[in-house]
Amino acid sequence: MSIPETSGPTSKEQVESEGEISFEGALRPRRLDEFVGQTKVRDQLILLLDAATQQGRSPDHILLSGPPGLGKTTLAMIVAEETGQALRITSGPAINHAGDLAAVLSSLVPGEVLFIDEIHRMARPAEEMLYLAMEDFRIDIMVGKGAGATTLPLDLAPFTLVGATTRSGLLPGPLRDRFGFTAHLEFYSAEELTEVVRRSSAMLGLTWPSEALAEIAGRSRGTPRIANRLLRRVRDYVLVHKSEPTMEAVHLALELYDVDELGLDRLDRAVLDALIVKFQGGPVGLGTLSVSVGEETETIESVVEPFLVRQGFIQRTPRGRVATPGAYAHLGHQAPGLNDL
Repeated sequence: MSIPETSGPTSKEQVESEGEISFEGALRPRRLDEFVGQTKVRDQLILLLDAATQQGRSPDHILLSGPPGLGKTTLAMIVAEETGQALRITSGPAINHAGDLAAVLSSLVPGEVLFIDEIHRMARPAEEMLYLAMEDFRIDIMVGKGAGATTLPLDLAPFTLVGATTRSGLLPGPLRDRFGFTAHLEFYSAEELTEVVRRSSAMLGLTWPSEALAEIAGRSRGTPRIANRLLRRVRDYVLVHKSEPTMEAVHLALELYDVDELGLDRLDRAVLDALIVKFQGGPVGLGTLSVSVGEETETIESVVEPFLVRQGFIQRTPRGRVATPGAYAHLGHQAPGLNDL
C-alpha cells in the first residue's frame, strides 16, 4: 500500500501525536467483515466491490460523507485492501492548483485507489480538472500562455476515487454527480460503540468488564475515534495507578480528563455555562459566545455545537443560541420559568 507524502495538518483536529496516530492505525479494521457499525453502507460497499471484481474492472468512484471520526478514512483503506490495489492518500487542502492534481493523477497505476480527504476544500480549478478525469480517465494540460497556449490531452490509468467530506453541501453538483456511489455515515449507537471498544481492547490484550466497556462507549459522543481515545486514556490510568480495569477506574480516569457521563468535555460545559450564567440562557450570537470562552468561532460551530444540539442542550434560533431546560439541569442550574422566557 503506497501512501505519498502530503502537506502538513490542515485543521486543529488533525494535529495528533505520532503515538496517537500509530494507536488508531493499529486498531483500524482491514476488511469489511471486521468493520463495526454502518451496516447499510457496509452491505452496499460489499455489493459494489463484488460486482466490480466479477466484471474485472475498477469499482465506481465512491463519496463518503459524514461527521469526523466515523470511519471514512478506514473505509477508503478497506476498499483498497478488498480490491487488492495500492492506496494513494492526499487531501483537498493539499491540492491548491490544477497542477497539483495533475501530478497525482498522472502517476497513478491501473486500478489504484485515490483517497482525497476533505475533498470539498479542493481549489476550484482542480475540481474542474477532476470532472474529466473521473468520467473519461483523461485530463487536459495547458502548455504555454496567452494566444500561443495549447491544450494537450493526457490519458490516465483507470482508477477509483474515494472522496471524504464532512460538508457534502459544499461540493459542486457536477462533482457529486460523477460519483457512482454516495454514502452518508451516521453516528454510532451505544451498542455499536460498545462492540468497537470491545474489539479494540481485545486487540490491545486488555480484559474489561462489560459494564466498563459500555461506560466508555456511552461517553464517546457516538464516534468510534473518540471511543478508542477514551479507551487509551483509561488504559493509561490503569497502567500508571496499577489498578484493576473496573468501572471505578473508568469513572476516575474520565473524571480526570473532564469527560462527564454524557460525554461533554471542559469546552462543552464552558459553552453551556457561559450561555446560561453570562447570557441568562440566550439568545446570544455565535461570535459573542466564542469570545466569552476564548475559543475560535469555527471550533465552537463545527466541534462543540453539533454535539450540544444533538443532546438537546442548545437551540439555534434566528436571534442566536438558546440554552434548553436540559442544559440547565445538566449543569445543576435552575431553569427560568415560562414567564421569564
